Amino acid sequence: MVRDLVRGFLKGKSAQRKKKKRAPKKIRKETKHHGSHRWHTLLKRTPHRTSSHRKNGEIAPTGNKELDALIGGGLVRNSINLIAGGPGTGKTIFSVQFLVEGILRYHENGLYLTFEENKEKFYKDMLSLGWDLAKLEEQGKFVFLEYKPEQVKNLIERGGGIIEDIIREGNIKRIVIDSITSFALLYEDALEKKESALNLFEMIGRWGCTALLCSQDTSLNDDLVIAALEFEVDSIILLYNIKHRGRRKRAIEILKMRGKEIPNKTMRIKIYKGGVKIYPDKIVDF
Repeated sequence: MVRDLVRGFLKGKSAQRKKKKRAPKKIRKETKHHGSHRWHTLLKRTPHRTSSHRKNGEIAPTGNKELDALIGGGLVRNSINLIAGGPGTGKTIFSVQFLVEGILRYHENGLYLTFEENKEKFYKDMLSLGWDLAKLEEQGKFVFLEYKPEQVKNLIERGGGIIEDIIREGNIKRIVIDSITSFALLYEDALEKKESALNLFEMIGRWGCTALLCSQDTSLNDDLVIAALEFEVDSIILLYNIKHRGRRKRAIEILKMRGKEIPNKTMRIKIYKGGVKIYPDKIVDF
């Protein structure tokens, strides 16, 4: 059933490419008063989602034993979590590890929604780390969806569409969106960016999944969507790949974990076959 939905999704993508582009809608220039009203509305919406989507404080172990030991056993089930880092920091590997461990250890099916990865190359790269995603897909435990940022924009406007059906029929419990940075670039207006970010959260919250959102930005202050994420998400994990004295070092920092005590340090990480390994006693000073 899930395969049929995915095939339908892919056919829909093909049909969309063939359609002629509609003329862009004229956007009414907002008055200062109207813009202020929109900000007020968004500010009222923002705190509402944060307390309603989590599942009674239940824990969803990430499967990374070092990380789980640092954060009280894992992420909060049905929470929305941000993992941010530049190129080469290990965001994708960290995220896939979260999905694969969920499938193999905790029997929680996973969905990987990407704006950037080619499926064939992605599966080949992950196989080199010991993860046979094609096999998990064949077993109905893993779903790979490649979306364009514009399609996600339409997805939000429609409230979920076929992805919601795939999540329900495939009994998906964990989801990764890689990356939200591409999505944020669709919006020039600051208010539209924040409003779309909030709509994205509300949509993910309805799916009943533990979600990881990947971001290319580690500053968390240059983009309004990232600012909204910082306020909205239940946790923020930063990954680094910094050149120091002629050598590059990878590290992890747990910046925020709602309702939990977190270590106040930046820790060394290494990438091996099987995923990311954290060394809590090795402090990295950049």
